[in-house]
Order: sequence, then C-alpha cells, then structure tokens
Amino acid sequence: MQRNYQEIESQEALRRLLCGDGVITRCAFQSIDFSIEEAAVERIYSDCIFMGCVIPEQMINRLDNRCYIFPSIRKPFNCFPAQLYDSASLYAGYQPECEASFGDCYDTRVYRHYVGKGKISSDISEMLARALHDHSVSDSLHEMLARYDERRVVAVMGGHALLRTEDNYVKIAQISKQLTEMGYLMVSGGGPGAMEATHLGAWMAGREDDELLEAVGMLRIAPHYKDEGWLRSAFAVMEQFPCREDFCSIGMPTWFYGHEPATPFASHIAKYFDNSVREDGLLAIAKGGVIYTPGSAGTMQEIFQDAAQNHYETFGFASPMVFFGEEYWTRQVPVYELLKNLQQQGRYQNLLLSITDDIDSVVDYIISFGSAA
Repeated sequence: MQRNYQEIESQEALRRLLCGDGVITRCAFQSIDFSIEEAAVERIYSDCIFMGCVIPEQMINRLDNRCYIFPSIRKPFNCFPAQLYDSASLYAGYQPECEASFGDCYDTRVYRHYVGKGKISSDISEMLARALHDHSVSDSLHEMLARYDERRVVAVMGGHALLRTEDNYVKIAQISKQLTEMGYLMVSGGGPGAMEATHLGAWMAGREDDELLEAVGMLRIAPHYKDEGWLRSAFAVMEQFPCREDFCSIGMPTWFYGHEPATPFASHIAKYFDNSVREDGLLAIAKGGVIYTPGSAGTMQEIFQDAAQNHYETFGFASPMVFFGEEYWTRQVPVYELLKNLQQQGRYQNLLLSITDDIDSVVDYIISFGSAA
C-alpha cells in the first residue's frame, strides 16, 4: 500500500526533511521557498507535489516525471495558504489606533478584489485560484481537527445582529468558556453577534468569570458590528487579555458575506470564498453537537441542514441539536415544535433534540453526549 504524502508546510519542516539522506519522495510542499535552502537544490525529488513554491531553475531537472508543480496565480491572496488565518494575518495592516486602516488591511483588500471580480466570476483563473485557496484552508482545518476527539467539536449558530449589550451575548460567551475549559473545541461561522460571543468565551477560557464580564464591558462601547470602534474594542480586549495557547476555537467566515467582519477572537480562522463549502463543512465537523441561539434565515437553513445530516446519520451518528431560548424557539420561531412533531410522525429520525434557557443545562447536555461514546 502506497504511503500518504508527507505535507511540508514551513521552511523549518523543509530543513528537518533535508537532514535525511537519499531521494525525497511523496512529499507535498506548500508555499515553500526552495531558493533560500542551498541543500534543497542538491537533492532528487520523486513523486512530489509543489504548490505555490519558489523553485530555482537549477532544481527543475532534479524533479522526476512523477512530480507535479502548481505555480502561484497572481492574486491579492495566497492560493496555497499553509495554515489557517488568525487575527494577525487576516487583519494584517489594520492599526487599532487608526480606524481608517481597516480599509487597507488584508481582509478588506481580498474582499474588494472578490466583489470586483464577481462572487461568481467568468474569469477561469479567478475561480481556480479561489478553489485552490479553499482546498488549502480545508486541509489545514482538518489537520487541526485531528488533534481533537470528534465528539468534542461543538458549534454555536445564531444571528450576526446580536448586540454586545444583550444578555444572550454574555450567556453564549459563558457557555463557550465553560465548554472550552472542559476540553471542547468551539466553532462558529466566525462573524459578529452570537458568533463573536462564542469565540470571546473561548478566548477568555482559563480566566475568572469577572474577567469575562470586564471584557464584555470593554466591548459595549460599540454594540453592533457596524458601529465605529467595533473592531478596535475587540483588539483592545485581546491586548488586555492575551491569548492562551492551551485554549483554541475555530471561526469559519466567508468572503461571500464579507460585509460582516470576521471576529478576531477566534484563535484559528478558516475563511472561505465558497460559502456552500464553508456552510456544509461547519455542520459536518460539529459532531459534538450544535447549539442554536436566536437567529434569522441563515440559522433556519443551518437547522434543517443539520436535521438532514442527523436523520441520515451522514457522518456515522447523530449529534445533539440544542435550542437555547425557549420563548424564541417555541413561540416566536416555533421550529423546535415542528421538528419534535415531525420526529413523532416518523418523518425525521435520530434527532437528539433539547431546549432550555439554562446555561448549565446546555453544558450538561453537550457533556453527556460527549461522554457517552
């Protein structure tokens, strides 16, 4: 059986590889600059893949005919990112003390290019570049997920319009903080509102509850993502409470909805061009359950997509669907009652439904499922 390709995604990883002897075989190199490693030019390469790499001319004849070279495509984004984004890379160029600098940061430049070319572009090189980018993001995403028990990956879904001043914002952050401290990996669509609260909670994991409330207080100067100071206040919180590497979360935003800024509180950001890949992927990885907080059309779509996955046990088993907010989900938007009735009629099967207003009940239900395997 042929072994998988060894992925080389940093200059340091290349240097370690070069310490060995013989022909380098079945390696996938991603965004590597071979020109700065003299020893690399002297080696022979067999059945390797080179994606967006800088390859010196004198090295070309050392690649056998089973090697594949995918050159970089000139775009304002890297077609082959070797790792997930974070606040520093996604917002590179943004200076919190200068609000106008947001217009020139990496994320904004890519969004302008994306809109300028069209969300569905007739330019084949543009669509190819986006697909290659999203493939690389998914590759890095699954490398990170491999570090976690699949039943300990939990998503929070909810509206982007939730204000930082609302009670639910604090409650979502508290739920996320507790689960992160218990070893769960929290994921969301990576935007503002309920999504931001998810990542704020994960960011504050390991700290006192009073510190979380202090952070929320700092954010309240700009309640809505369209308010001046929304991003600046988030960076102020991150400076006040530096990242702890032992606690992570994954935000999965998209340039398709690029008018909504991505929350910088996600320690890892898997930002996509293709929203369908992002949407399906987000629900697919949340095998530890999905917590539904009040939202609108996007959240409705996610509920029924998740219900279908659970009904068919698409990924081997069904996961909890926890509805947070009894008044909202039974009266204002009675989707919980609908799902429960459809399950009783046999039109849906395998749905693990629960509904509550209590933070501890949400956490307990998620934990009981994760511990049952």
